[in-house]
Amino acid sequence: MNFNFQRVIRLAVSLLLSSFIACSNLKIARLHQSILTIDTHCDTPLHMMREGWKIGERHEPGERGSGKVDLPRMKEGGLDAQFFAVFVGQGERNPEGYAKAQTRADKLLAKIHQMYDDYPDLVEFAATPEDAYRIEKLGKRAIYIGMENGYPIGKDLSMIEKYYDRGVRYITLCHTKNNDICDSSTDPNGAEHQGLSEFGRQVVAEMNRIGMIIDVSHISDEAFFDVLEVSQTPVIASHSCARALCDHPRNLTDEMLKALAQNGGVIQMCILSSFVKKIKQDPEKEAAREATFEKIREKYGKWDEIQDEKIRQAYRDEWHTVYETYPVEQATVQDVVDHIDHVVELIGIDHIGIGTDFDGGGGVIGCNDVSEMGNITRELVRRGYSDEDIRKVWSGNFMRVFRKVVATAEQLKLAH
Repeated sequence: MNFNFQRVIRLAVSLLLSSFIACSNLKIARLHQSILTIDTHCDTPLHMMREGWKIGERHEPGERGSGKVDLPRMKEGGLDAQFFAVFVGQGERNPEGYAKAQTRADKLLAKIHQMYDDYPDLVEFAATPEDAYRIEKLGKRAIYIGMENGYPIGKDLSMIEKYYDRGVRYITLCHTKNNDICDSSTDPNGAEHQGLSEFGRQVVAEMNRIGMIIDVSHISDEAFFDVLEVSQTPVIASHSCARALCDHPRNLTDEMLKALAQNGGVIQMCILSSFVKKIKQDPEKEAAREATFEKIREKYGKWDEIQDEKIRQAYRDEWHTVYETYPVEQATVQDVVDHIDHVVELIGIDHIGIGTDFDGGGGVIGCNDVSEMGNITRELVRRGYSDEDIRKVWSGNFMRVFRKVVATAEQLKLAH
C-alpha cells in the first residue's frame, strides 16, 4: 500500500469519525432540549442582592463575581426550571434572631419577585408542577422558590403558610447548625433534639397540610428517619450525594437511600466537589488557607450576621481571593454521574434527580456553571441511560414527588 493511499484511508476514517461524533453530539443536544430539565437548588438570590448584578444579563463564566446562574446562561445550558433558594444562615434562637431572619427572608423574596417583573419576556413565576411545562413551551425559564433553613419560621407554625403564599414550595428543615425544628448533620456541638424536635414534628405535619415539600438535605441522620416516620408525603433531598462514595455527613448512607425509596422520595444529586469526592489535601496549603479565612472572619465578623450588602461583597471578594491563591481540587461530571450510578444500582432509576447547589459552592469540571448542564446529559447517554431514564433524572422523578405532595394536601383539606 503506497503512502498516498494510506493518507487517503486515514483521512476517510477521520472524516467518518468526525461525522459520527457530530451526529452523536447533535442527537444528545436534541434530547437535552426535548426534555424538561429542572435544578432543585441554587443560591443565586445571594448574587441578586448585590448592587449592579442583574440576573437578566449574561455574565461570563469563570470571571470573579459572575456567579453560576443567570437567565441567558440558563437558556444556553438548556435548563428550563430552577429553584432559587431563600437562604438564611442560622443565628440566635430568640425573638430578635427570628425577626432578623424573617427580615432577611423578606428581602430575598422581594428580590426574586422583582425579577419576574423586570424580565417578563425571559422568566415566569412557577408554583405548581404544571407551571414548568407551560412556561417551557413559552420559551421562558420557570423559577420556583425554596427556603433553605427553617430558621425564619422561628416557633410560629403560621409562618409556613405565609411563606407558601409568597411562593415558597419547599423548606430545607435546617442548615449547618441545629435549629428549633431538628438537628443538623454538621453542627459542631452535636445533636440537641436527637432528631426532630416536638416542634419539628408539628412543622412536618403543617407542611403536609399546606402542600409544602419537605427537604431533608442538611439534617442529621436521626432527624431524617424521624421525618420519614412522621411525613404523610414523599420527601426530597434537594442537594445531597451518596455517602458510600464520599464519606461526608451531608450525604445519605445506603440505609437512608433505601428508606428514601420506600418513602417514594428522591435525592437530587449535588455537584459541590467536597460532597462528590474525597478531595486530596495539602496540609501546608490547607493551613495557610484556613489562617487567611480566620483573618477575614476577624475583620468582618460572622457572615450570617452581616446585613450591609457592600460589606458582604467585600467579604465575598476577599474569600474568592483566598481560593484563587490556594485552589482546591474539583470533582468532575464523571464523578457526579458515578453517584447517580450508585443510587440507581441501589434503589432504582425512580429516585434520583439534579440539585446543583450553584452559587452555594456547587460546580465541577465539565459543569461549572449552568451553561454546561448539557454535559450531564452527555455523560448519562455515554453510560447507556435510555431517553426515558434521562427524563426521569432531569424532572420526572422530582415532579412525581411534587404532584404527590400537592395531592396529599388536597386530600387532607377534604378530610377536614
